[in-house]
Amino acid sequence: MPDKQLPRVGVSLPSFGPHTSAEAIVTVAVAADRLGFHAVSATERLLLPAGPDWCNEMGLPEYDVWDIVEVLTWASAHTRRVRLATGVVNALFQPPVVLARRLATLDQLSGGRLDAGIGQGWLPEEFTAVGVPLSRRGAGFEDYLAALRACWGPDPVEHEGPRYRIPSSRVGPKPVHGIPVRIGAVARPAVERAARLGDGFVTGVRDWESSAAQIAWYRAAGGTGPVVAQLMSEWAVEDPDEPVSAFARRAVTDLEQAAAAGVDELHWGFTMSGVPPHRQAAALEALAISLPPTKRTESGRNGS
Repeated sequence: MPDKQLPRVGVSLPSFGPHTSAEAIVTVAVAADRLGFHAVSATERLLLPAGPDWCNEMGLPEYDVWDIVEVLTWASAHTRRVRLATGVVNALFQPPVVLARRLATLDQLSGGRLDAGIGQGWLPEEFTAVGVPLSRRGAGFEDYLAALRACWGPDPVEHEGPRYRIPSSRVGPKPVHGIPVRIGAVARPAVERAARLGDGFVTGVRDWESSAAQIAWYRAAGGTGPVVAQLMSEWAVEDPDEPVSAFARRAVTDLEQAAAAGVDELHWGFTMSGVPPHRQAAALEALAISLPPTKRTESGRNGS
């Protein structure tokens, strides 16, 4: 596959897992920034159910997950150019005016480097914990997005929706240049909603066939924004006999598979496998050597 078609490269920060720490986040973020990669990202999980009937069929992380906005704010303070992506924040768990101000503050602190991956959530226990009904999804999420964007528009801000109301007000801060909203989705109706309402689409990779089908739904529904995929690396991390060059070889293969599926930006996550942060940084160094500099940041399709 021609190299020019390879997706842009991103990496998930160690915001959960056995090696999570303030220092680990800085180590990985600084490496990505220094090596010229396109973005770093963080994920959100409010809680992990512990009831007797709970079965972790989705493979959720069995760790505490640090807050997504604070993690990216900490990373932004130690970097200069790398993009910062929420991948994704579950919007319905806080009022739109609150999330709008938090994200705009991060965008201001980072000099306009934020890409907002936003989803509506799916775990019933999380909805119970925040006092929001599951029925708020769908049409309620559409109303939420409209209210969120209204907060980033000119003052006075005013929104009168079926579920969210913002009285005529001054709301700030505002984003530096506008924040792209990339909608996370899995089911086809949600993917088609992302095509209709989002500035891009975020998907988690379980297998490339399923991801390619989701991306095809997005494009068929008229989605023209960038497609961002998140992939947990299967690199054997703790084995001292496996060099970081092994990750680089697998990563190039991942990029080729991602390109074939229609992905514009691929983010790797190491934390589920327990990769120490210094080895994550070394793996990114090896990958940087394997790729032309422009391929770390540029996409062959729909980049923004």
